[in-house]
Parts: sequence; C-alpha cells; structure tokens
Amino acid sequence: MKILRFIILITLAILLFVVVIYPFTFYVSQYRTKNPEMTAMMKFRIKQWEKQGKKITIRYRFVPLSQISPYLIKAVLIAEDDKFYHHEGFDLEALKKALEKDLKNKKFKYGGSTISQQLAKNLFLSPRKSLIRKLQEAVLTIRIEKLLTKKRILELYLNVAEWGPGIFGAEAAANYYFGKSAKDLSPWESALLAAVLPRPLKYSPSNPSPYVQRRASKILYIMKRRGIISEEYTEVEKETQDITGSAQQDSIIKADSSVNLEQLNPVDSLKQEAN
Repeated sequence: MKILRFIILITLAILLFVVVIYPFTFYVSQYRTKNPEMTAMMKFRIKQWEKQGKKITIRYRFVPLSQISPYLIKAVLIAEDDKFYHHEGFDLEALKKALEKDLKNKKFKYGGSTISQQLAKNLFLSPRKSLIRKLQEAVLTIRIEKLLTKKRILELYLNVAEWGPGIFGAEAAANYYFGKSAKDLSPWESALLAAVLPRPLKYSPSNPSPYVQRRASKILYIMKRRGIISEEYTEVEKETQDITGSAQQDSIIKADSSVNLEQLNPVDSLKQEAN
C-alpha cells in the first residue's frame, strides 16, 4: 500500500508540474514588445517535414497590425473568434457547444478555441491533441490575457497563424497566394484567407474548394451586413462572382437571408462547419 501511495503521489506531482508549473516557464511578457523569431508550431513542422523527407521553406515576416488589411482583421475575427473583445480568453458558450457535439459524435476534438487559445498553442506548444496539452494551453491562455493587450494578442496571432505548408502569418500568406502585401488585401481575398484557417494544410485560398467558397461567402456577407464593406461592395461582388459564379453566390446569400447575420455567432455556423 505504501508503494502504491508513493506511486500515486509521484504521478500527481508530475502531472502538477506538467500541467500547471511547466506553462509558467515560458516568458510570455517578452511578447509585449518582442516579435517572435520562431514559434513552437514552426519548430514542430520543421521536425515533421524532416521525418517525412520533405524540403519546405518557412515563409514568415512579421508586420505591425497597421500593415494588415482591416478586411482581413475583421474576417478572421468573424471566422475564428467573434467574441474576442468580450471574453477573457475562453468562449464558454462555444466550448459547451463543442463538447456537446463531441459527446454526440463520440469524438473528442477539443473545439471552440479562441484566438488567445490558438496563440498559446502556436507560440508555445504543438498541434498534438491531448488532454494535458489542452490544460497547458488553458494555463498559457490565462497568462497571455493577463500580460498582453487584446490588440497585441491579435497582432501576434495574425503574424504567426499557419496559412499553408511553411506559410506563417498574414504577410507571407498574402504574398504567397495573391502576390501582394497584407495591407493591400481586398475583402474577398481576406474572406478566403479567413475561410481556410481551421484547416490551412487541407485548403487553399488561391484555389478554393466549394467548401472554402461557401465559407468565404458567408464571411463576406456578414462583413457587408455589419457595415465593414459598403461602397466597395460592388467590386467585391464582381470578385466573388468571378470565382464562384453569380448563380451560386446568389443562392448562398438567399439561403443565408433567413438568418439574422448581423447578430450571427460564428460558433453556430462557421465554427461548426470547421469542426
């Protein structure tokens, strides 16, 4: 019994260190002013490619938030974390719905992650899915929210988010997919980039699948309804029709017209699609 008790105590101590103490070893406050040179996600991908015998170059260039198109900023917020400015790192409603879906499908996918949670994972951890990693992410998310401003969290996220094989950040993604700077992205290009974020290694913004087109169209329509796009929307409609076809675009908008998109919670539509 003494041996068993000792083993249990040692196991609990290790878990306590891994889950609670280990996340405090990361120097989060340095990112108030310092821009990341290399993230944990980048290092993970490099090792992954080496094992697979792939030669992929990291494309990454950090730019200030002022040098990123406001359309992309809004599109990403709509698609990934519509309550970003109203929570302290966790969207409890989204977590509840993700858990309900997981229980229904008998799969544990850990959905409902906010931008702050994704930043914790990208900067410090890995994409591996485990309960311990998720708990570490939660501790780091709390630290990130306490030590960094919302503006800085968003700036960091947009610069380190994975947007394809070896493509990290808005500037690299804009350059690679559209041959332009992130500040020059159009509303439709921004919607396409935001649409692939849940699965950036599977989908491409420059060669959008029907799923990406449908998702981007929803994002674009929400942006229009919220007044993010106004005078330029004629141009945006043309861009959209050139890629998806006017009939398809009209059917998507008509289908969505029954929903109050001004108050639409992306967790109920866009994020549920992504899971």
